Amino acid sequence: MALLEVRGLCTEFRTPDAVIPANAGVSFNLDAGRTLGIVGESGSGKSVLCRALLGLIQSPPGFVTAGEIVFDGRDLRHLDETTLRRVRGTAIAMIFQNPMSGLNPVWPVGDQISEGLRVHRGLSPSAARARGIAMMRQVGIPSPEVRYDEYPHQWSGGMLQRAMIAMAMACEPKLLLADEPTTALDVTIQDQILALLVELQERTGMAMILVSHDMAVIAETSDHVAVMYAGRMVEVAPTAAAFRTPRHPYTLGLLQSIPRAAGDGRLTPIPGQPPNLARLGDGCPFADRCAVASPECRTRPVALREIDPGHWTACHFPERLAGLQA
Repeated sequence: MALLEVRGLCTEFRTPDAVIPANAGVSFNLDAGRTLGIVGESGSGKSVLCRALLGLIQSPPGFVTAGEIVFDGRDLRHLDETTLRRVRGTAIAMIFQNPMSGLNPVWPVGDQISEGLRVHRGLSPSAARARGIAMMRQVGIPSPEVRYDEYPHQWSGGMLQRAMIAMAMACEPKLLLADEPTTALDVTIQDQILALLVELQERTGMAMILVSHDMAVIAETSDHVAVMYAGRMVEVAPTAAAFRTPRHPYTLGLLQSIPRAAGDGRLTPIPGQPPNLARLGDGCPFADRCAVASPECRTRPVALREIDPGHWTACHFPERLAGLQA
């Protein structure tokens, strides 16, 4: 049995004017010790998915309306709030996008890292401090005995991101949700953070969901990749297969828009704009931006289907991509 099984997860936001389907029938599996990379444009539903897995969708306006989230044999959607709180931060932890807003500015960083140890593990203040200092040292924060009592404004962005990782890893979770953990960091710090996450994963055996809009980050760290568009997973495959032979035009568009050292320096952008989620039709949501779409793509419902072993796509005509990749 997979550590995490998600089946038909639907999340929506209700406003006075419309219902926004942020996640529409999302399904995937994740085994212990493996990494699933989730990639897509801003607004594709990546962060909402992570929050929905942990039951962190603010309601109202957000509602998880359907689906199963089976973690370690239990459906998280059927747990009461008290039990779910025991899962958060212990069995499942999350690194949020922006460390500057993820940390309390008037509370010492070290106390925030060790809070979970006091709450979930019942450690005394002194024992939690010792463990917090050890975690800070483990993620590469220098002079942790001194920095433990410093405040977030005294730290750089890279150091704060390390603090977020230490906080998430303090209770040794089985699953880590890393929501764009390298956003706004320079490439040197980004590489250090990614290497740190991989090292911690190898050391502890945890599973990881890594969310990013950067295909290079996904390629470097993930065993499988799930490409999201308009709240749906449109391609799921082993990472090497997705990069070598993408079977959805959106995935191909993302790969072709990556800058390359060789060439004339021009980018190949995906034409058009993402669709209005409140006005999606019955057909493929990518049809209006797709170079190989037929009229029926705009009216015929599409769903993930397996076209190669372990390679799934939500495209009616994946064979048409061969000419675009030549």
